[in-house]
Amino acid sequence: CFTRTGEHRGHGALYVGDRSGTIFRVRDNRAEPFATLPPSVAAFHLAISPTGELFASGPTLSTYDHVYRIGSDGKVRSVLATFGRPQGLAFSPGEGVLHVVDSLAGRSGLYRLADPDGEPELLVAGCGFIGVAFGQSGEMAVASNDTAYRFDS
Repeated sequence: CFTRTGEHRGHGALYVGDRSGTIFRVRDNRAEPFATLPPSVAAFHLAISPTGELFASGPTLSTYDHVYRIGSDGKVRSVLATFGRPQGLAFSPGEGVLHVVDSLAGRSGLYRLADPDGEPELLVAGCGFIGVAFGQSGEMAVASNDTAYRFDS
């Protein structure tokens, strides 16, 4: 789940994905279906872009999975880049560039998508990555099942 920030009090929203593929928007203590994705075998990973679009990924039984862009109207479209098992998603502060952790064997690592419809750029190769986060000063943390790595900006 992810809390939307930067909005006036009472207008923020919390987004939550369940394994059935439904992404819920929670506002004013009420949950409403917002978008529908393919069912996931595990938790969804969510991030909100600086422009307010919701991005989501979740592992399925497919060989390759998508990162999805969800507009403010709930319309879903896929990011063009192909990933094996996209997991952690985060936008860098300042420039607002999407970063995706892909955990498919042989291609595992952290990727940067300067253009969500462009080609991903491998930034950090490594096995078992599951998440990525940024601090306010631009420092980045990448996590595996047992270790967190910090990269300064």
